[in-house]
Amino acid sequence: MPPFSPPDPMASEPVSDRELVSRLWAGDTAALATLYDRYASMVYTLALKMLANSTEAEDLTQEVFVNFWQRRQYNPERGSIGSYLATYTRSRAIDRLRISRGRATILQRFQRITAASSRSANPFDHATQQEQRQHLRAALDQIPPAEREVLEIAYFQGLSQSEIAAQLGIPLGTVKSRCRQGLLRLRSLLEHQRN
Repeated sequence: MPPFSPPDPMASEPVSDRELVSRLWAGDTAALATLYDRYASMVYTLALKMLANSTEAEDLTQEVFVNFWQRRQYNPERGSIGSYLATYTRSRAIDRLRISRGRATILQRFQRITAASSRSANPFDHATQQEQRQHLRAALDQIPPAEREVLEIAYFQGLSQSEIAAQLGIPLGTVKSRCRQGLLRLRSLLEHQRN
């Protein structure tokens, strides 16, 4: 091999983001790999900073790039791809934080009900807690079985969404969707029962 090879014209000049997006929309999946190499670190760092959980940040990074590829909503006329990915990552991270807060609130209510019932000696308190448990069970029974199953596994078995996906043999995105929809329905039903 000679000590010097002429430069490869494709390797010496980096392909622009706009060109990569055009190639990606035309079906060139190698363009997605290049975009991922350029921006995954930025997306992951932002996700980790917001979510404070490396597993969630990895999941979100993957979700951002899959959605970028599948939805094709990026418009280069409106800004850079880096700005688009940062904005989308921030938005999805906020959604995840809202969902996890909602989950935590429901779980905290359930834990308060069960903990209080175990130490309650007052018959009135016991009756109130029993009624709250019945409301929670009635609300759970009203949501679709697939959503209920995911919520029950998450809260009663304590599994993560990734673990639920593996246990049920369904995609992680399906678990996330069912969990989100189930929590929204459960929250609505519990608020309706309270009023």
